[in-house]
Amino acid sequence: MSGKDRQKQLAREHYERQNQRRIEREARAKRNAIIGTSVGVVVVIGGVIAATTLLGGSDSPATASPEASASSEASANPSPTDTAAKPAAFDPASGTCGYVADADGSPAKNVGTPPAKVDTKPKTMTLKTNQGDIVIAVDAGKTPCTVNSFAFLAEKKFFDGSKCHRLGSDQFPVLQCGDPLAKADGKNPTDGQGGPGYRFVNENLEGAKYTRGVVAMANSGPDTNGSQFFIVYGDAPLSPDYTPFGTVTKGMEIIDKVNKGGVITPGGDGTGAPKETVEIKNVTMSNKS
Repeated sequence: MSGKDRQKQLAREHYERQNQRRIEREARAKRNAIIGTSVGVVVVIGGVIAATTLLGGSDSPATASPEASASSEASANPSPTDTAAKPAAFDPASGTCGYVADADGSPAKNVGTPPAKVDTKPKTMTLKTNQGDIVIAVDAGKTPCTVNSFAFLAEKKFFDGSKCHRLGSDQFPVLQCGDPLAKADGKNPTDGQGGPGYRFVNENLEGAKYTRGVVAMANSGPDTNGSQFFIVYGDAPLSPDYTPFGTVTKGMEIIDKVNKGGVITPGGDGTGAPKETVEIKNVTMSNKS
């Protein structure tokens, strides 16, 4: 292949990547499913619910701008997405997790990145809300990177004043929280897109079940965990794609009350912002199991 032909090939591949990201961005802007941090269409296959999302590479800030021309000069320089770092799973030898910057350009409340060194002792997380306390026993042994992230965000007061922005339906019996920028008023189109500006790996997926009381991470694809999570108030036949990291030990009556109140403006899947506002006043993490 001549140098000129190689340049044409690189330019074509660059254009195809940009076009795919444009399609993904447009889809992400329209998606509003319950489990994805910003996305989705509900699909029921063999009794298992899947929130279908575009699981390709995230959009970088550079590619979030209008499409650049497919020049050989541009194609010779990979975008940040092409070379984005991958989050690392927990390493028992060093006791560390790897957190990486979220390069998709989603709205974020940046408070830094969690320390790599994690504590795997059992912990209890308490969500103090305007409706009362929700106490969650979290499993740092099986989900060390997830629990370490929550401990860090709690210390940084990341969740303080945030609102649970999405209430499920009979098909999706979950309450989704953790977007620090969500208004939860049934009007804000970006609810469900906010995060901490970093991401980390999925954990504890083997045999994962989403039964009443389970607390799990929302995501928009493999290893895209941030700050959003959901509490299951029924039995959700979801595919095992969402890190289950804890179980509610106190406060399920709060979730039941919110569920009975219904949603402000139901979407096509019956989900939406809850009429009964759930505002997280603060989050604390204790070493008491």
